[in-house]
Amino acid sequence: MDINSLLGTSSIINENVTSATQAGRITKTNSMFDTILNSAIDNINTTNSLLSDAENAEISFALGETENTHDLMIALQKATTALQYTVAIRDKFLDAYKEIMQMQI
Repeated sequence: MDINSLLGTSSIINENVTSATQAGRITKTNSMFDTILNSAIDNINTTNSLLSDAENAEISFALGETENTHDLMIALQKATTALQYTVAIRDKFLDAYKEIMQMQI
């Protein structure tokens, strides 16, 4: 499972970064935006990794390769928490974007 497909943001982010770079508008503000964007991308990659780890732990448990339910539950909870955090950040980002778009004349 890929978090980018769930959030549907990867193509939007890539298009906006490409168009901003092509326009040559790299400023201090864009540098700060790049930092925030890179942080968000790292967060998405971490969430993907945790989801993958949880899926692998489920498969191992289902196949009988491991009997440790404690590690399985920890992996599942980490993945769930990371996904909830990522979705919450996405929702806040979209709310901020909508508010900025309403400010424009």
